Amino acid sequence: MDDRIIDPSALSREPHVEPEDAKETQEVKAQQALLNDVDPSLTDADQVAQALNVDPRTGLSSDEAKRRLDKFGPNELASAPPVPKWKKFLQQFQDPLVYLLLAATAISLVAWIIEKVNAAPGAEGEALPFDSIVIVLILIVNAILGYMQEAKAEEAVNALSEMTAPTSNVLRNGRVERINTTDIVPGDILVLGEGDTVPADGRLLAAASLRIAEASLTGESVPVGKKPATLDSAKALGDRANMVFNGTSVTQGTGRAIVTGTGMNTQVGKIADLLQSTEDEATPLQKEMNHVSKILGIAVCIIAVVVLLALAVLEGFHSVHDVIDSLLLAVSLAVAAVPEGLAAILTVVLALGVQRMAAHHAIVKKLHSVETLGSASVICSDKTGTLTRNEMTVERVVVPSGEVELTGTGYAPEGDMVSIDGSAVPENVANEVLATLGAGTLANDGELRAGEKPGTWEIVGDPTEVSLVVAARKTHADKKFAHFDRVAEIPFTSERKRMSVITRNATDAGKLTVFAKGAPDVLLSYCDRIYVNGAIRKLTEGDRQDILDTVERLSREAYRTLGEAFRPLETDSLAQIPGIRTNSAGDISDISEQAEAIEAHLVWCGMVGIIDPPRTEVRDAVAEAHRAGIRTVMITGDHPLTAARIASDLGIIAKDGKALTGDELDAMDEAQLDKATSEVSVYARVAPEHKLKIVESLQRQGNIAAMTGDGVNDAPAVKSADIGVAMGITGTEVTKQSAKMILADDNFSTIVAAVREGRGIFDNIRKFLRYLLSSNVGEVFTVFFGVVLAGWLGIKNPESVGVTVPLLATQLLWINLLTDAAPALAMGVDPMTEDVMNRKPRKLTDRVIDGAMWGDIVYIGIIMAAVTLIGMDMHLTGGLFTDRSVDAMGHDAQMVEARTMGFTILVFAQLFNAIASRSHLQSAFVGLFSNKWLWGAIGLSIVLQLLVIYVPFLNTAFGTTPLPPMAWLECIGLAFFVLVASEIRKIFLRMRAKK
Repeated sequence: MDDRIIDPSALSREPHVEPEDAKETQEVKAQQALLNDVDPSLTDADQVAQALNVDPRTGLSSDEAKRRLDKFGPNELASAPPVPKWKKFLQQFQDPLVYLLLAATAISLVAWIIEKVNAAPGAEGEALPFDSIVIVLILIVNAILGYMQEAKAEEAVNALSEMTAPTSNVLRNGRVERINTTDIVPGDILVLGEGDTVPADGRLLAAASLRIAEASLTGESVPVGKKPATLDSAKALGDRANMVFNGTSVTQGTGRAIVTGTGMNTQVGKIADLLQSTEDEATPLQKEMNHVSKILGIAVCIIAVVVLLALAVLEGFHSVHDVIDSLLLAVSLAVAAVPEGLAAILTVVLALGVQRMAAHHAIVKKLHSVETLGSASVICSDKTGTLTRNEMTVERVVVPSGEVELTGTGYAPEGDMVSIDGSAVPENVANEVLATLGAGTLANDGELRAGEKPGTWEIVGDPTEVSLVVAARKTHADKKFAHFDRVAEIPFTSERKRMSVITRNATDAGKLTVFAKGAPDVLLSYCDRIYVNGAIRKLTEGDRQDILDTVERLSREAYRTLGEAFRPLETDSLAQIPGIRTNSAGDISDISEQAEAIEAHLVWCGMVGIIDPPRTEVRDAVAEAHRAGIRTVMITGDHPLTAARIASDLGIIAKDGKALTGDELDAMDEAQLDKATSEVSVYARVAPEHKLKIVESLQRQGNIAAMTGDGVNDAPAVKSADIGVAMGITGTEVTKQSAKMILADDNFSTIVAAVREGRGIFDNIRKFLRYLLSSNVGEVFTVFFGVVLAGWLGIKNPESVGVTVPLLATQLLWINLLTDAAPALAMGVDPMTEDVMNRKPRKLTDRVIDGAMWGDIVYIGIIMAAVTLIGMDMHLTGGLFTDRSVDAMGHDAQMVEARTMGFTILVFAQLFNAIASRSHLQSAFVGLFSNKWLWGAIGLSIVLQLLVIYVPFLNTAFGTTPLPPMAWLECIGLAFFVLVASEIRKIFLRMRAKK
């Protein structure tokens, strides 16, 4: 922003001679000039109004506002360009597992074409490439499912935005109207009051004791005083006292401003624009699934190459049919190796987790973020509103005769006055407390209102001031001082650090009294008397030192202190106050400029200690996080003593724990910073850029970090964190867009609940991964050893040449997509174990599928392949365990029956494996019937297998034949050995774990 000033002559308008298009073009140029070429803070307010063609007394007309809305667009931040639906759908295919299946599809299609081309005249063959069609259909179904579930998650976020759509007061048609914030346009006159959120950037026209909290934009923790006077030189953003900015909030006073920028043409919009170029990083689960997919792809390619080379060397390819058989073998291996239902099941399980979290106020924007949150090892949280209730509470009142405590927390005016030691409060102390709180509630611009729902309360103004109003209501001091009416005010400023009001006593002939509050050390310097035991006496040096010592003590206990004082003026006329200056007509020009006369000779009556109370449920949540091995880190802009006090109350640090400040962080190099962040859990007086430093340091140490944020400047840290968490109530739109999760209730406990849910989901993902992959490895071993040992097992016809696969590709697809899918999905909703939050978080370097799980997978895969091939061998002539009853059948008929046996044994072996895979160590018989969905899925899989064996047209499609009853006993008996073998392994593993 440079120092050029708006030239009124260059922006002047003569609407009666300009065409409409020229007028619109001129308005656009005027706004661009205000935003890009000139600084409205250096321009007279009337000239800004003239440039934007608006009368500050009446505002825009409704028609003109509508025209400008059409021209400039809605007043909202532009999110990243929406991804087209077709592109979102195609993104579902970007998975190595899918690529492998597409390769298998292509091979199968080529094999079908070769067979068709080389088929003898009149020979029968497949009319269509059935295998290829089935694989493609499954991939499409999986993509549709993933697309629909992600769309549901996005709808949940959009619903939250719609529920919290803001409104604002503007001056239109000569009257104040409340409109949707998105309808505000350049040239609108904002009408600002205490508690309002500033909806757009604007140049102040008028202000009365206006103070605005700009922490969300500038990081300044103290509300900034605003005045409409034109600045004499260009200032930094936080020092532009005559400007208001989008996303900030009014804490005191009133004002009117002309809108100079809306939407992305605001200071907030400029920051939002910078964030859109940042790319999202894959979550640990996504990385692991990519890793597993690569392993499976490489393994199946190696196995296929080895088998094909061995066949080529040992037997050679004598005809086109040999080539076709070899390609079909490659397809069978690919289909066997890839758990086709994995992507769909993973999507459904994550989506169900998203829905459960949404019901508990945690809106997860991306499905895979659920698992990341479950892996969090550090939760970095703001203090105000997340760990605390964001409800300033007066806890202590210290008066000359003693000290009391006020019970109750928050803004509900419910509580009592009690002594520190539990004894009855003496009458003289109670009277001094009432005087102190009465002074605090009179020298006050805050307001407490009953909420729309019974038992709820809303505040207007500065939370600190409202805390004094609440304290006065608790003790009924407000009623005792209700007969005092405000006459004049000397407002609080950051330079004065105090506020005074002049009131008229309706019960004492209208005499005037001054009531003041402010920083105790500052206010005390204006006092020369003290109120003790119902009387006023001279303030001694001993009194003064005692008061300052008390201020220090309360500060060490992390209380924010405010002193209260008063002064009876013994007159009913402002002009008669000693020292007041008047003009020649006897009128007082501006009493707010005569503080030295009003605030002299004040009477000290006491001070209050204010604290923002912790949320009652957070201490338990912090304790649960600690049990789970998760560090809770508090990051706040508050005083270090306040931060340490709250942190110790919540159990984040020990009672004597210390906080590290932003200045101390700035003085550290990278190594020192990493050491500090590994040890320190409380950071105070930090700026938003420090949050980013802390997150990056924690990540360098291998942590999975969750970071909360609400303000605009928090967005980069939230974006960089492994799991960024935005506040749904107090959070800005920029931060919500940067986050992966939104807390609808702004509550730390919700984060811990989401971590618990994430861990449960991750456990279930491991369960069905163990199940699916061990089943697929069993299929691969069945195909591999079935080919390699074909002569030993009787699978290969001695009279034929070429390759004979033990199981058809369509049979393997049936197992993977239908009989496997239902149990795997049921395992995805397995009940959460009680110890889910009693173990350390998973490290970033840990594999989802670790060495122990691979051991389970390979062990079960070998057992599964062995029982399957034994079952097939029993029904083939020339095998090791041949049932002689099949000797009368030809080899082709034997193969159909043997394949049906192997097919069925493999299905039942995988169903027993589903029961065994629910735990790596725990016996399958513990909590055997706790998951009703799993038993329902097993029943469904059995029904599907019966259909494929006994329905004629499915016999033809899948190469099966009906089995006699005795064969079923063989199938179930052999398959049951998988569960027995698993239990034996678990016994040895448990014994080793105990040692």
